Amino acid sequence: MYASVKGWAVVIPAEAWVGGVGSAVVIGAVAGLMPALRAARLSPTEALRAA
Repeated sequence: MYASVKGWAVVIPAEAWVGGVGSAVVIGAVAGLMPALRAARLSPTEALRAA
Protein backbone atom coordinates (compact mmCIF):
# COMPACT_ATOMS: atom_id res chain seq x y z
CA MET A 1 0.00 0.00 0.00
CA TYR A 2 2.85 2.36 0.85
CA ALA A 3 4.45 1.71 -2.53
CA SER A 4 1.17 2.47 -4.32
CA VAL A 5 0.78 5.77 -2.47
CA LYS A 6 4.35 6.77 -3.38
CA GLY A 7 3.82 5.72 -7.01
CA TRP A 8 6.46 2.99 -6.84
CA ALA A 9 6.21 -0.23 -8.79
CA VAL A 10 5.28 -3.17 -6.62
CA VAL A 11 7.67 -6.02 -7.39
CA ILE A 12 7.43 -9.39 -5.69
CA PRO A 13 10.33 -11.73 -6.45
CA ALA A 14 9.55 -15.05 -8.10
CA GLU A 15 11.22 -16.85 -5.18
CA ALA A 16 8.67 -15.32 -2.81
CA TRP A 17 5.77 -16.52 -4.97
CA VAL A 18 7.22 -20.02 -5.29
CA GLY A 19 8.05 -20.19 -1.59
CA GLY A 20 4.60 -19.02 -0.56
CA VAL A 21 2.70 -21.36 -2.85
CA GLY A 22 5.04 -24.26 -2.08
CA SER A 23 4.72 -23.86 1.68
CA ALA A 24 0.94 -23.57 1.40
CA VAL A 25 0.80 -26.83 -0.57
CA VAL A 26 3.05 -28.65 1.91
CA ILE A 27 1.12 -27.39 4.95
CA GLY A 28 -2.20 -28.31 3.31
CA ALA A 29 -0.97 -31.79 2.41
CA VAL A 30 0.31 -32.45 5.92
CA ALA A 31 -2.87 -31.06 7.49
CA GLY A 32 -4.96 -33.33 5.27
CA LEU A 33 -2.84 -36.46 5.44
CA MET A 34 -2.21 -36.62 9.19
CA PRO A 35 -5.88 -37.01 10.24
CA ALA A 36 -6.55 -39.34 7.31
CA LEU A 37 -3.64 -41.63 8.24
CA ARG A 38 -4.68 -41.62 11.88
CA ALA A 39 -8.27 -42.48 10.94
CA ALA A 40 -7.12 -45.25 8.59
CA ARG A 41 -5.51 -47.06 11.53
CA LEU A 42 -8.81 -47.24 13.44
CA SER A 43 -11.25 -50.06 13.05
CA PRO A 44 -14.67 -48.98 11.74
CA THR A 45 -16.36 -49.65 15.08
CA GLU A 46 -13.80 -47.55 16.97
CA ALA A 47 -14.21 -44.73 14.47
CA LEU A 48 -17.98 -44.74 14.88
CA ARG A 49 -17.72 -44.88 18.67
CA ALA A 50 -15.29 -41.94 18.75
CA ALA A 51 -17.46 -39.70 16.53
